[in-house]
Amino acid sequence: MAERAESAAPPESLTDPVQVDHGARTVHVAGRQLELPKLEFDLLAYFISRPLHVHARHQLIAALWPESAGSERTVDVHVARLRRRLGPQYRKVIATVVGVGYKYVPALAG
Repeated sequence: MAERAESAAPPESLTDPVQVDHGARTVHVAGRQLELPKLEFDLLAYFISRPLHVHARHQLIAALWPESAGSERTVDVHVARLRRRLGPQYRKVIATVVGVGYKYVPALAG
């Protein structure tokens, strides 16, 4: 029964055009499937799981890539790539918080 309830649940809010299915590791944007590399998928899934929360670059590195010695600039590069993949209409859902990091703002989609 628990399996059935889990599979029936939507991957994310149906009002958000960016949908992440963690089990299948897939992303759909307005019904279109995106192919994302592992790091970008993990980054987007992390943002979506905590909408409107401001994520400092160093916090993202610690949460997503703890074994990496990446710099904060690495986060900027992955965010830029992710925004490009989301496309012009949806790239703004990942908002820059100047001097701090980023936040996911689903209301800015479309």
